[in-house]
Amino acid sequence: MRKESIISLVVLLIFILLPTPAFAEESFAEELDNLLSSGSMTSRIMQLFMLITVLSLAPAILIMTTSFVRIAIVFSILRSALGLQQTPPNQVLISLALFLTFFIMSPTLEQAYDEGLRPMLEESITEEEAMPLIVDPFKKFMVGNTRTKDLDLFISISKVKPPKELYNLPLNVVVPAFLISELKRGFEIGFLIFLPFLIIDIVVASILMAMGMMMMPPVMIALPFKIVFFVLADGWYLLAGSLVQSFTM
Repeated sequence: MRKESIISLVVLLIFILLPTPAFAEESFAEELDNLLSSGSMTSRIMQLFMLITVLSLAPAILIMTTSFVRIAIVFSILRSALGLQQTPPNQVLISLALFLTFFIMSPTLEQAYDEGLRPMLEESITEEEAMPLIVDPFKKFMVGNTRTKDLDLFISISKVKPPKELYNLPLNVVVPAFLISELKRGFEIGFLIFLPFLIIDIVVASILMAMGMMMMPPVMIALPFKIVFFVLADGWYLLAGSLVQSFTM
């Protein structure tokens, strides 16, 4: 009823704004009845609404269903371990995380485009047929990088019957399980990165205590040693390679 009221209002405005001869052959009631029975305007309104919704949720979809979460957590912990507050800047870290995410997700994106999006754009399949073909590659990626323990947790909570193939699980089970798996692995990698820098902090603080320089801030003295250690170890090369290889693509 509400949709019909909106459509009626739109048609009424068109009737007021257009010249009278345009409606000479048919009455306004007949035009309104034809429009409501065809449902063309309703479908257009719903398509526009869905498009706006998808565009507004695009950043969240990028975070929830790709490798971005793990990479962003590791980069954030790395900066804290180095003791740098604003270096590298957030924009640089997010940009690097996005490009690594695009590199990791390239096979998934290509499969979704080739099997679902391109046939839909070529109008060889309908939107309803294309949607599962677009979503399935992402579900396979998420399931392949999710712990079985996490999947079992949300399967038991949602009381969903486990299918033969796990990627056939609904998104409301796969996405939260994937997210908590990514959080756990991100913190695991972050701990391994943090450990050597923590040792440097402890060694520097012990030396300063032994020398009686208790008023000297250990963080300031340890910072150049941590930067030199990270550079000499070719940290960015090792970190980027390890992050990419940690995913099942």
